Amino acid sequence: MTIFVAGLSYKTAPVELRERLVVLPSRRQCHGCRLKINGDLSEVVLLSTCNRVEIYGVTPSLNGNLNSLFRCLSDSQLDFRYHMYVHEGANALRHLFRVSAGLDSMVLGETEITGQVKQAYETAHAGGLTGGVLNRVFQKAMQTAKEIRTRTNIGRGATSVGSVAVELAEKIFGDQLARQTVIIIGAGQMGETCVRHLAKKGAQSVMVANRNLERAQQLAAEFGGQAMHFDDCLTAMANADIVVASTGCPKTLLHKPEIEKLMQARRQRPLFLIDIAVPRNIAADVQDIDNVYLYNIDDLEALVRENVRLREQDLALCSQIIEQKTETLMAKLFSPRETPHDLGIQPQPGWLLHRAAACGS
Repeated sequence: MTIFVAGLSYKTAPVELRERLVVLPSRRQCHGCRLKINGDLSEVVLLSTCNRVEIYGVTPSLNGNLNSLFRCLSDSQLDFRYHMYVHEGANALRHLFRVSAGLDSMVLGETEITGQVKQAYETAHAGGLTGGVLNRVFQKAMQTAKEIRTRTNIGRGATSVGSVAVELAEKIFGDQLARQTVIIIGAGQMGETCVRHLAKKGAQSVMVANRNLERAQQLAAEFGGQAMHFDDCLTAMANADIVVASTGCPKTLLHKPEIEKLMQARRQRPLFLIDIAVPRNIAADVQDIDNVYLYNIDDLEALVRENVRLREQDLALCSQIIEQKTETLMAKLFSPRETPHDLGIQPQPGWLLHRAAACGS
């Protein structure tokens, strides 16, 4: 039995490649089922976020052909091997514990990733894709993340991509940020994070655009802002200074011709666009337009490095906690009193074939 993780992250692959692998929440269970069959896996959990796509699995033997699993996710023949990392055994556990606690994130100590890992596990568990091994592993990962946040200061400060996006806006406008008109496209978790941090910075004019107008109204009302349907955001952008795009839409929403026309209406007044969505919401060639300044999620890395320096003193304690939890869990997983059958890692062929048919595999 081998426990492993194979993945691509912001550390190893640019956003242009990562966005090819993004799996929508509604499809993660079916994609997990495909991975389980195609990879000969006993258990599997698929984690897909804006900064990483990772496959956690249990298999009788790791045959090394993991590139095919990522091709399966992307429905392409791209070669992911040069951007891929693989960890086995205790190293796989250490990696998951670091990811869950936000220690491997672009924003050191970010809090959103803990919930994303939990959701990935619960989705796989609900679909019957996990067993005794990954159930234990992911439950321990959640406990470890909680202990790290309780015993260290690793999560203080700017701890999410949304909050760093607001930091970037503050660096651009300084103490004038509160006077700028800001539009947030997308009322999901990252959009809400942006609005909360803008409110803390004193921003007085915040508009929320979303396809679900009711959700936009709820979020805007909470902070005294304005709500609009997404179809109206281009018109509103004529008066905006900063636009933050953070939707979960798998398609590009703002294209170069639209922004060129917009800039004419703005009489070339500078426009700052911050695209923190993956896949990206704003076409990359928009940055070629005069007086348009586009930042994507990879551009936030310089700010992130500053945040890392503020938290480095807590990293040693975090590593100690993770090492202790890894050793304890490995001892339990590979105890001579427990066989793979006792751990519940045997696949359920009949059920799995039924799921595969339902998913169109």
